[in-house]
Amino acid sequence: MEYEALMLQIARSKTGRGAGSELPWHGFNLRTSLEPPISFTLMVHHIVLYKLNSEVTPARVEAMMMNARMQLLKIPEVLSIKCGKRIDPEMDWPFFIAIDFESMDKYAIFREDSIYVKFMEEVIKPNTKDSLVLDFEMDPGKDVRFS
Repeated sequence: MEYEALMLQIARSKTGRGAGSELPWHGFNLRTSLEPPISFTLMVHHIVLYKLNSEVTPARVEAMMMNARMQLLKIPEVLSIKCGKRIDPEMDWPFFIAIDFESMDKYAIFREDSIYVKFMEEVIKPNTKDSLVLDFEMDPGKDVRFS
């Protein structure tokens, strides 16, 4: 409502910055100006750091990375995924997974997906002892109405 009132006020305005100057309204279309603005979704960057069980070998970490990419990319809500292992052997969190989503709604759907649930049960839980979840807001994404 406030947006429509503002646009109507702008459409009725005839003066610009200084006295006597007029705004150039060439091609101004009141009907399209009163439509709601294009909405942008809140992009989400989801990062999980993991502490591994002591018996997890470097080969198993490689397999975890491969499984993460192969399985989680099957989920339609996942825009992109990155995973990796530590470089510094003294680092507390030797494994990470980072996933991008278009919105918090897509992230919520992802968490309920059977592929994700199976991945957590078969790959993550048997090999990890602790995790740290970090979720960040990113730049707004494109309007999903046009994708």
